Amino acid sequence: MPAETDARISDFACLDIERQKRTGYPEVVYCAGKKEEEAFAIICSLRERGIPVLATRAASSLAEKVKTAFPGAVFDETARTLTAGVFCEEKDRAGLVAVVCAGTSDLPAAREAARTAEFFGSNVEVTSDVGVAGIHRLFSRLPALRRARVIVVAAGMEGALPSVLAGLVSVPLIALPTSAGYGASFGGLAALLGMLNACAPGVSVVNIDNGFGAGYQANLINKLQEVRYAHG
Repeated sequence: MPAETDARISDFACLDIERQKRTGYPEVVYCAGKKEEEAFAIICSLRERGIPVLATRAASSLAEKVKTAFPGAVFDETARTLTAGVFCEEKDRAGLVAVVCAGTSDLPAAREAARTAEFFGSNVEVTSDVGVAGIHRLFSRLPALRRARVIVVAAGMEGALPSVLAGLVSVPLIALPTSAGYGASFGGLAALLGMLNACAPGVSVVNIDNGFGAGYQANLINKLQEVRYAHG
């Protein structure tokens, strides 16, 4: 029962069970920094109330416990996302969010963005390994990318890809700096600063490795566009 679970978590968590009423979307569980039993108890309490759960930065051991307790839960090992319950059925997803990553090393952040946008109701297409070191790879995919309502671009190293792509498309672009890179990339700071100083207009930037934030924002933009199209 929810009350019993709430009693177990009262020492370390206070659930925001009304968030969906206020914002349209339920609380998301950020697992990093939490003890595994704490994250598990929070997820259980939300699910026992019928609230669909997206958990980010989840460990595989936590995922196994959740999948045992809630058959049908899905774990993406690359993205480290765990979903239990369905917020939006696949058939009801709308529009299109394109998620692009410069290199395979950027996939964890890119996939976190993709899984977040999918969970909240966007159709998503992921394009991987099209960074500026082989820019021809990007050009061949432009027709597909131009179908999207919003694009998330994950890149580490010098973080150049978002600025390049923003000059080739006519939709909002969310730059997602990643910590991929050698020493002077300073754990993604070089990419972050490069993206903040992008020459091309239409670029907004989230924090380093914040795939969740990028995917959430992309879904909001996509859904606003859906309302616009629905009303002509």
